Amino acid sequence: MLKRHLFRVGLAAVTTLALVGCGGDPSTADNTETTPDAPSATFYLSAIPDEKITDQKAKFDKLADYLTSKLGTKTEFVFSKDYPDAVTKFKNGEVHLVWFGGLSGVQARMAVPGSQAIAQGKADPQYKSYFIANKSTGLKPSEEFPAAIKDMTFTFGSPGSTSGRLMPTFFIMENNGGVHPDEWFAQKPAFQMSGGHVATANAVADGTYQTGALNYKTYDSLVESDPKIAENTVKIWTTPFYADYNFTIHPDAEKAFGAGFAQKVQTALMEAPAGSDALKAINRESIISAKNEDFDGIKSTAVKMGLIEE
Repeated sequence: MLKRHLFRVGLAAVTTLALVGCGGDPSTADNTETTPDAPSATFYLSAIPDEKITDQKAKFDKLADYLTSKLGTKTEFVFSKDYPDAVTKFKNGEVHLVWFGGLSGVQARMAVPGSQAIAQGKADPQYKSYFIANKSTGLKPSEEFPAAIKDMTFTFGSPGSTSGRLMPTFFIMENNGGVHPDEWFAQKPAFQMSGGHVATANAVADGTYQTGALNYKTYDSLVESDPKIAENTVKIWTTPFYADYNFTIHPDAEKAFGAGFAQKVQTALMEAPAGSDALKAINRESIISAKNEDFDGIKSTAVKMGLIEE
């Protein structure tokens, strides 16, 4: 439970928010409370930084502008420096809506009772990861799990990434008799602590690590746009499908903007036009509905691997 509301909804809302944060009844507050239509109320959006951090704000400001126009409520993007930061901001009530990965979304919803996954990219129920290698390794694309990576250096993405850490770990263990990567690899795998999937691709392309795992959308995009990635790396294996990214909304959004606001946000996201800047922010062609249960598989996998406690 939140101990206090940190949504920055203007000076007029201070009295009401303080009462709610302390367990008081907002109906007993005086008439200075902010209404859902108050111009001072701002809807705060954030996202996990799974691509270039320098590009994130410019991209998500476009999504914020789109939501402002559709919701009639000022929407502002709030930068999160890494995956845990995005989860913490949501947990502390600093943001109302976050574009999470599968694992970070589960972590956030477990921390905030009543929060809901409301939307996902059309591709997200059937997401996948790539295992890639520097071409100097001589590894080739295969439908079989690349067991030869055991004796090579390997990097995951962020420790909190579903497609860059959780599911690659799951599939490594599934294909090696259940041995954790830390014990299976000849040399303990590394992580990319900043820069997301782009950092993983660059680390392999540069030869810093011989092999690595990342999400397929980022890699496919980089192969088309970055000659270094295209010329120096090769996709060697594709994982089976799993559910991943989602928009999750904080339960206090309805307190700040009125009953039914979560549904309004979901509709706005699902109506984002194909090819629009709003969709380019999340690198998706379209958005569909989502619910918490869609990510039960991610939750059970993370619990089984000891990454979260149920």
